[in-house]
Amino acid sequence: MKNLIEISKIVTKKKVRKIEIFDDHSLKHKNSKFNDFYEALMAGKFKNDRDAASFLYSCSPTDDKYRQLKSRFRKRLLNTLFFLDVNLPSTSNYDRAYYSSNKDWTLVKILLSNNAPHTAAALARQILTTALKYKFADVIVNCSRILRKYAAENGDEKNYEEYDAYSKQFQNVLDAEIRSEELYQRVIMNYYKVPMQQSDLKERIDTYCDALVGLSEIYDSPIVIYNMYLVWAYRYEMLRDFEAMLEVTAKAEKYIEENPLYYQSDKLATFQLKKMSAHLHLSDWKNGKINAEKCLHSFPTGSETWYTFMEYYLLLAIHTDNYVNAIAIYNEATSKSKFKKLSGVTKEKWKIFEVYLNFIIESVGSDNPVLAAQQKKTFRLSRFLNDSILYPKEQRIFTVLMVIAQILFLLEKKSYNAVAERIDRLKGYANRQLKKEEYHRAIQFIRLLQQLAKSDYKIENLGMIEKYYNKLVETPFFYSGAIHQFEVIPYEKLWNLILSRLK
Repeated sequence: MKNLIEISKIVTKKKVRKIEIFDDHSLKHKNSKFNDFYEALMAGKFKNDRDAASFLYSCSPTDDKYRQLKSRFRKRLLNTLFFLDVNLPSTSNYDRAYYSSNKDWTLVKILLSNNAPHTAAALARQILTTALKYKFADVIVNCSRILRKYAAENGDEKNYEEYDAYSKQFQNVLDAEIRSEELYQRVIMNYYKVPMQQSDLKERIDTYCDALVGLSEIYDSPIVIYNMYLVWAYRYEMLRDFEAMLEVTAKAEKYIEENPLYYQSDKLATFQLKKMSAHLHLSDWKNGKINAEKCLHSFPTGSETWYTFMEYYLLLAIHTDNYVNAIAIYNEATSKSKFKKLSGVTKEKWKIFEVYLNFIIESVGSDNPVLAAQQKKTFRLSRFLNDSILYPKEQRIFTVLMVIAQILFLLEKKSYNAVAERIDRLKGYANRQLKKEEYHRAIQFIRLLQQLAKSDYKIENLGMIEKYYNKLVETPFFYSGAIHQFEVIPYEKLWNLILSRLK
């Protein structure tokens, strides 16, 4: 009862008249600027403050009424974070426990700052029990310090020693976790750079890997162990050693399976995506398909992770000539209700997939009746060929890929004047706008297309293609999710397809 009295005194003195949050009840009130703001934001209608201010008030983003609404809207969103539903089926017990422990820890600090030490200590003991079960080192250290202080003030030597021991033990674990996070972050910083060969990067990451193995042998911490497996997976991926990467992901999945208490869906998703990436780069359709069918059930259908996985699955199908499967994967992905709500970049990738799949049907469908039957009636070729196609600077590779797709269709039609215009456009990109290191493969492919134009689209007249083709195959396709690495059909394969169609 004394705890309830302590809490009641605080609430009576400092309670607010109304807690402003977004819940199902408040969102039913349609005549509200807050709800208009929320729904438009979720529908992806705003790219910036100017869009939002214009939509809500037909005013400038510097107008006081918009700035005041935005400030109050932000506060309401933040308040709502304290009332998230963590009991969704997709949320793991580990994640639920960590969220609840940290939310309750905030209550402990509020109670202490309002002179309610008895209630704070009682709540800290409850949190500590959960934290010890899941090995939340940061939470254990925080609670142990509070409880150690409380025991000292009450002359409770037995509890003081117990909490002091927890504090010292898990401070060491926490230090190890922080070190493991640092090493993981150092790898991530270099992840999208050029391959590790010919630099000191490989030596440094080897050191990080060894250090993480050492930490995992000393400290039985899921955070340390996850970071160890992640860094090793990234290391092998950066070295393009995909067989070794598969071994690491298998070990990580085994650890997750044997330690269900520490299961985290985001970690499992990362390892499974790495596994899918390995199958893609090894062009292993058989095992990739088995992995995909198994793993797709691990993610909520239509989630961002699910679509990323489907992207790799579709790329694998296309790269291994399993075109009927590719169309089935595309249809499944685009048929989901959440497809319309995808972010801009992700949705654009799927638009590009649609174009290339339709080219595949047109170019090789005559040899495959099942494939030919997949013709998309919604795809308007004439509209696509007349599209000027221009993506923002940061998505320039999408422009390149779509212009290449136009070339592919125009070659089928033998519209060589139109092909030449587009090759000239790509030449301008290759000469002035594509960075040589990032877009090496795209540039070599464009050089091959230039040679095609010079030969008047006659294979027997082709010259100087070995130089560019060799540079292309010497730098194999590699895709880790970065936009500039995106290739629907690997360029060397696309080049050979063009040659076969011109014969």
